[in-house]
Amino acid sequence: MKIKLALFFLSIILCASISGCYNPNDTLRKIENRGQIIVITDNSAHGFYLYQNRPMGFEYQLTKEFAAFLNVELTVITPGWGKIFDTLLSGEGDLIASSLTKTERRKTRVVFSDEYMPVQQQVIVRKGFRGIKRLSDLNGKTVHIRKNTSYHERLVELKKSGLNVHLALYENTPTEELLRQVQNNEIKITIADSNIFRLNRRYYPDLRIAFPISEHQSLGWAVKKHDIRLIKKINQFFDNIKKDGTFTQIYNKYYAGTEMFDYVDIKIFHNRLKTRLPAYKQIIEKESKKYNFDWRLIAAVIYQESQFNPNAISYTGVRGLMQLTMPTADEMGVLNRLNPEESIKGGIKYLHKLYNQFEGLHPDERLKFALGSYNVGYGHVKDARNIAHEKGLDINQWSSLEKTLPLLRNREYYEKSDFGYARGTEPVRYVNQILTYYNILKMTPEA
Repeated sequence: MKIKLALFFLSIILCASISGCYNPNDTLRKIENRGQIIVITDNSAHGFYLYQNRPMGFEYQLTKEFAAFLNVELTVITPGWGKIFDTLLSGEGDLIASSLTKTERRKTRVVFSDEYMPVQQQVIVRKGFRGIKRLSDLNGKTVHIRKNTSYHERLVELKKSGLNVHLALYENTPTEELLRQVQNNEIKITIADSNIFRLNRRYYPDLRIAFPISEHQSLGWAVKKHDIRLIKKINQFFDNIKKDGTFTQIYNKYYAGTEMFDYVDIKIFHNRLKTRLPAYKQIIEKESKKYNFDWRLIAAVIYQESQFNPNAISYTGVRGLMQLTMPTADEMGVLNRLNPEESIKGGIKYLHKLYNQFEGLHPDERLKFALGSYNVGYGHVKDARNIAHEKGLDINQWSSLEKTLPLLRNREYYEKSDFGYARGTEPVRYVNQILTYYNILKMTPEA
């Protein structure tokens, strides 16, 4: 009898460990049965937010891919930062995907996936705020942070080790809001992970990193401790998307260009949003709506082309707000390229024509191809796609053309191309710059 009981319980254990067949709390099975995964995240630029009623955000994009990987529908809930762990542990959500740092304290409550991004906690102050260069400089200072974050944990550790720092704790104030307050001199010091700082310095260019307060740490998704099958599935998913390039595409959508930061350019851009954009905003909005473009995208294009200067003239002879060539102006019915309204109408009409050349592509990719063509010409973009095809790259991904457009500077490539030589690095930088300006405009309510 004892042997039979032992074998019975052993079979249950083996079955549960292999397939979860006797585990009523198996979250992966519940997800598959209901055909829906419920993801817990936070409202933030790196997590989840709505733009023109469309869900966006780095974590949202990743979880959307994960839902497709599982062949289920995605539901996102945002209970507030202070409630994300309780929401998971109560079963109201299936996993947390909120750029969580893997800390020892958190590991006592949840199981984390493998790392998908390294980060480092950094002390953030405003440019010109002196006397904050090293950890000991925090003695006697007040640091403003959100409660129950990895920053909170780290500063408590430092206080225990003798650092005399005062903590101003906020219940549910996002790090992005504290960064804004530092930018506006409302508070002096906060902490941010390196990825959050990179995303936000475009909006708050006067911020600077004083020094790090941690070694490099890892971000991971979190599940309940018994959800071993789910965590294995998550790790398999991350392994797959890192191998097939999907992770890089999502990363580039939100983080491209954040490593290279031109303080002067971004400061000028923010200033000209206030001083120059208002004169043209109404006509930009009106014409953009005609062609179903976001007016902020068109504003970003105009700034990249002319910095909102209607009299801009390039050394190549292009003119006006949207820097139209004479042949393009004639084709679009523009009589005076220096007339702001005519330039905007003609430029948007031309961009729409280019956009239509790439029908069938994903909308995000289609936009990049159209922008690249606006800069360097449709023919050169077509040549770069042909080179991408020869090299076995995906011709429908702009990331492929970032590799092949610069090759059109080299004789071995441009001599075999239909449209010849091109300064192929320029459209790559051009598209990245416009997307940077566009992201700033999307996150600037007053624009």
